[in-house]
Amino acid sequence: MTSPEKQIEDTAFWQRVWREQRENLAIVVIALIIALLLRTLVAEPRYIPSDSMVPTLRVGDRLVVEKVSYHFRPPARGEIVVFEPPKLLQRLGYTTDQAFIKRIIAEPGQTVEVKNGKVYLDNQPQEEDYIAELPEYSWGPAQVPVDQLFVMGDNRNNSNDSHIWGFLPKQNIIGRACFRFWPPNRIGLI
Repeated sequence: MTSPEKQIEDTAFWQRVWREQRENLAIVVIALIIALLLRTLVAEPRYIPSDSMVPTLRVGDRLVVEKVSYHFRPPARGEIVVFEPPKLLQRLGYTTDQAFIKRIIAEPGQTVEVKNGKVYLDNQPQEEDYIAELPEYSWGPAQVPVDQLFVMGDNRNNSNDSHIWGFLPKQNIIGRACFRFWPPNRIGLI
């Protein structure tokens, strides 16, 4: 049989343990809420599953996609964006959680055309030292509508992009790829 003093000691001990664990639990919950808010509103990690952006991005690269800058300025030509598939791709079976990543080639109001292995913007051939190979197809010419973009993969001949499914509505953009954090030998700004 335990003494009343021992029972009081045991009760006090368990109350102290519960208080400490309750504080730890509160810290974990607050940390999870902050992490969820950061991922939803500020930045999130993404994994590159295909070779459509080779040589700039490779299969297995892991990136930080920031979500803040486009609240203050529009997306710009040359930036690499992550986006939800447009309606046409959704009708073909892609879901909104299957994000795409491509480079912005043309902005609203610009006329884009692909011919003779080159991309032309407003009838001017573009120098693109970041592509895997010259495009082996023709497209356009077409003017990019208001609130839309023309996007392409850097691996031009192996990319499911605007030359196949059309213009990208700006509202589909999740964010801008800004930093590669994996693999270690390729860490850096994008």
